[in-house]
Amino acid sequence: MSHLKAGDLAPSFSAPNEKGEVLSLDQFKGKKLVLYFYPKDDTPGCTAEACSIRDNYNRFLNNGYAVLGVSPDKESKHQKFIDKYDLPFSLLADPEHKILEDYGVWGKKKFMGREYMGVIRTTFVIDEHGLIEEVISKVNTKEHADQIFDLMDVAS
Repeated sequence: MSHLKAGDLAPSFSAPNEKGEVLSLDQFKGKKLVLYFYPKDDTPGCTAEACSIRDNYNRFLNNGYAVLGVSPDKESKHQKFIDKYDLPFSLLADPEHKILEDYGVWGKKKFMGREYMGVIRTTFVIDEHGLIEEVISKVNTKEHADQIFDLMDVAS
């Protein structure tokens, strides 16, 4: 569970996207950013979440928000995921879990009685000054875009 909350300064990050281009939080200064963390490319829940954001991407842009996804998958896997589902936003590769740990979303999970370390699906809405506006820890993958918009004061 993330220790970060609304009002906190978002941790700085720098990581390669699906094309190997290094993106950092500093590149989004002056812009609003939806930074969402998900476990794995091309799995049912992660695909539903990405497609929900994809289907509402213009609404994010029209309200001044950029979107980035982050998972432990490598750049090449991200590119295949983007190509398969026509995702219009970048996905950052964090196989060493640096960003995941900095945002407090790498931790113990349970599935069918088994404990393991993994990504705790979480979304951060970051303002143009690098401050966290919202933290969504109970993600509804199929309706995630609406879930984000419900928390933000945005136009339709």
